[in-house]
Amino acid sequence: MHFVIMGCGRVGASLARSLERIGHDVAVVDQDPAAFRRLGSEFNGRRVAGVGFDRDTLEQAGIREAYAFAAVSSGDNSNILAARVARETFGVEHVVARIYDPDRAQVYQRLGIPTVATVRWTADQVLRRLLPQGEATEMTDASGKLVVSEIQVSPAWVGHRLTAMEEATGARVAYVTRLGEGILPGPETVHQEGDLVHLVIRRESIPDVERILDGQPPQEV
Repeated sequence: MHFVIMGCGRVGASLARSLERIGHDVAVVDQDPAAFRRLGSEFNGRRVAGVGFDRDTLEQAGIREAYAFAAVSSGDNSNILAARVARETFGVEHVVARIYDPDRAQVYQRLGIPTVATVRWTADQVLRRLLPQGEATEMTDASGKLVVSEIQVSPAWVGHRLTAMEEATGARVAYVTRLGEGILPGPETVHQEGDLVHLVIRRESIPDVERILDGQPPQEV
């Protein structure tokens, strides 16, 4: 798949190398051509010099074919603007923005754009939000049969109890990230817009769980 990354600092370069290492096509955008040196000589992806929220620059980076877009430059405003252009103009479904101000991060999370404040930022967290879940799990048990994985949930599930997700999928909700904070759900906890749901799943069941949660929830009794 094709990924576009805006920002070639330490996080952007690390993310680009990680994605290419597991077989994906990557384009990196940065205003400073000298920043591309962080990618190293073995990086084979595209290097695009330009402003990351400029439409022509994004076109050069292959945004129309992109599976996902990550804005990880040093500026909050640039990152959120680029993320919104990628999603709203080019229709990229999987978008994540790096935000320095945790309060701002909460606002953009409500707009449906996953954000991570730098106090808890790692390249691994970006990968979990960009990659198909079968390729990026958060934890695996000793036998390799069970994984904790963040699963994308259709907006149709907003307002439905998390226990309904468990009943429909056979998985268990380990925890939920809401507005940047982890919460342990109770029996009456409902799924809210912007929630990131982390499930304990049998590894072989991941595709089925993804399919169920990407569709319409069953009618609750």
